[in-house]
Amino acid sequence: MKPIVIGIAGGTCSGKTSIALRLKKTFESNASVVIIKEDDYYKNQDHLTMEERVKTNYDHPYAFDRDLMIQQLDLLINRVGIEKPIYDYVNHTRSKEIEKVFPSDVIVLEGLFVLENEEILKRLDIKIFVDTPSDIRFIRRLLRDTKERGRTIDSIVTQYIDTVRIMHEQFVEPSKRNADIIIPEGSKNEVAIDLLTTKISSIISQNVLQ
Repeated sequence: MKPIVIGIAGGTCSGKTSIALRLKKTFESNASVVIIKEDDYYKNQDHLTMEERVKTNYDHPYAFDRDLMIQQLDLLINRVGIEKPIYDYVNHTRSKEIEKVFPSDVIVLEGLFVLENEEILKRLDIKIFVDTPSDIRFIRRLLRDTKERGRTIDSIVTQYIDTVRIMHEQFVEPSKRNADIIIPEGSKNEVAIDLLTTKISSIISQNVLQ
């Protein structure tokens, strides 16, 4: 059967990954689920110095290798495994390692611009936008980047003011109009999560019957 492709978009640290993990945990007992992170498709920057890498606008769609992402998404939709890149946030380029991803019944694609690109939208069966207030998102980003990505507070604040906020208003926020479901407050919204899981369960059941 054709896998269900779910797109989850939203601003930085809005809770996209938390929802993706909730879905995986809910359905992995009766269906295989794979989570694909758009961040892993940041362009390779091995040819740049560290100083140049730091200056990259990572919150613009052009920072991503969309052609590769769409190509690999199509392979998974056709039940062909892929070798997915892994991004190294500390060194601001692709890791030397790759991740082997096998075909699954449910594909969850999550990232800033998942609902912004027409070619990606064509491939999504369910489109979700996670709508979380900007102050909460900034605090989450500050904690994440200092603890997990080796960033300084000054660099995080500067990047947020110079690019993150501007790119969110230009690209991410407008993509909300393409969503089938808007989930305020992310995975804490149990009503929205219940409605979403019910819908996915219905599609899985229909696919099995076919």
